[in-house]
Amino acid sequence: MKTRLSALLVAILFVSGSLSAGADQESSPGSGIEYEPLSTLQIDNLATLGKVWGFVKYHHPHVTSRGVNWDSELFRVLPEVLRAARRPAAQAAMARWLAELGNPEPSDPPAELPAGAYLTPDIDWIHDSSALGRELSRRLEIIYRNRSTTGEQHYVQLAPQVGNPIFSNEAPYADLPLPDAGYRLLALFRLWNIVTYWFPYRDVIGEKWEDVLVEFIPGVMAADSEDSYRLVMMQATARIHDTHANLWGSLNLRPPRGSAHLPVVVRFIEEEATITGYTHPDLGPASGLEIGDVITTIGGHAVDSLLIVWEPYYAASNRPTRVRDMMRNLTRGEAGPVLITGRRANTPFQIVAERIPEDDLDLQVGHVHDLPGDTFQMLSDEVAYLKLSSVEGSAIETCIERALEADVLVIDIRNYPSEFVVFSLGGHLVREVTPFAKFSAGDPMNPGAFFMSEPVALRPLEPYFPGKVVILIDEVSQSQAEYTTMALRTCANAIVVGSTTAGADGNISPIPLPGGFNSMISGIGVFYPDGTPTQRVGIVPDLEVHPTRAGIRVGRDEVIETGVSQALGREFRLPPR
Repeated sequence: MKTRLSALLVAILFVSGSLSAGADQESSPGSGIEYEPLSTLQIDNLATLGKVWGFVKYHHPHVTSRGVNWDSELFRVLPEVLRAARRPAAQAAMARWLAELGNPEPSDPPAELPAGAYLTPDIDWIHDSSALGRELSRRLEIIYRNRSTTGEQHYVQLAPQVGNPIFSNEAPYADLPLPDAGYRLLALFRLWNIVTYWFPYRDVIGEKWEDVLVEFIPGVMAADSEDSYRLVMMQATARIHDTHANLWGSLNLRPPRGSAHLPVVVRFIEEEATITGYTHPDLGPASGLEIGDVITTIGGHAVDSLLIVWEPYYAASNRPTRVRDMMRNLTRGEAGPVLITGRRANTPFQIVAERIPEDDLDLQVGHVHDLPGDTFQMLSDEVAYLKLSSVEGSAIETCIERALEADVLVIDIRNYPSEFVVFSLGGHLVREVTPFAKFSAGDPMNPGAFFMSEPVALRPLEPYFPGKVVILIDEVSQSQAEYTTMALRTCANAIVVGSTTAGADGNISPIPLPGGFNSMISGIGVFYPDGTPTQRVGIVPDLEVHPTRAGIRVGRDEVIETGVSQALGREFRLPPR
């Protein structure tokens, strides 16, 4: 089975997956489960139940055909599993529960896993009778053999043509800001099983996913406030190691807390928190902090120590992206004065700066690293420049025509493209049909299996730009920006310059969770045509260049300058700005 993606749907690749209000339950009666401290046996039994519940949810035809409310079924079996004094008693309770559900009718023809899967389902555990007990294992094997061959799935649908999962029939239970212990456990089970069966990058999570389930069961059941519940789910989500996978709508709960910031932009430069700009044109310079300053402590706390404490709450595919997000929040706190220590050049300093309410600041400053000014610029007679943060697809042809007399075209993707221009721009950089990516998507008949598509390709457009192309990337280049870079770097004369990107590519798929909030995953896998992955790896530059504090202090853009110098074969410097 292969998934085909049209150019049109690839064009909406990174914004699809909206939630539907439709779900099994509009009202939310209590689950009947109250929290009590869990023994090691109870945690292990609950982990087994979470795996069994998720497996049956996506394999048993009585559930996939919408015949059973599977959330309610969890609450029905939970009390007996929690009461079990020994592991066999819990196994027997789950086996009786599945017996009441009934065995599926034999599949005709039998369900089979097609050859050629990029990822195969991780279901060997259902055959382990020593861990499950003979009867429970037998029932799971029957369900697997007789799973639906129609591809019908009630709790997940694949987006037409694209293939990212849509979870529109998952009840959000939005009327329960703090769900009871049963619903909180349901949230963890739902997230864990969605990742197990519908996350295309589960093979690069980087740790044993089953251990994450066991680890978070006690914390999610013990959460006794709305904030603590969301924070523990935020930590669980972060363990997916996917920059798309965050607890969106709840990010204000991440440390540090507060609604004010110092009026500065902070970026991690040469492994230190460095001031690179101001979020207010007057209050920033008046703060006493200067461009190029390094912050070493804030409010008496060492920055290095803060990052260690905050890291579990910041979901990201790789370290540069996680640090990027922590730097954006580094100075957040309550409005008022805060003691800052740091270094200016090589001289230590100590000042008291004022945190300003965030409504008075432009917190988007610093979220892109491209040049100020027009979308298209001539940096010199030889060098044309195009930034994608403000690009308009309708203007691409005109930009290429203006660039034709230049020797070098700089395409700045240290940003998020304002429009999808992969094909309309990339076509002007190739002479022939040029494949640049292929995708993996899930199989509703074989949950947990993923199959590769045929490659998508750029097709030549006129006018053709014959010169050298310098593509700029860094840690703010994410998702659509990464996909765009994959396409443009296929140009024969292209060089990618900068640093590793965010490592999160593919359609986003929101996940409704009890309490009315959402997580999210990258819903399809994105790979180079030869199968080289991008998730967690990011786009690896051909020429690695990082800004330096010395360059920042004098206003240089060393990434552009180094890339263009490489393309021209001699030193290039931007004119003073």
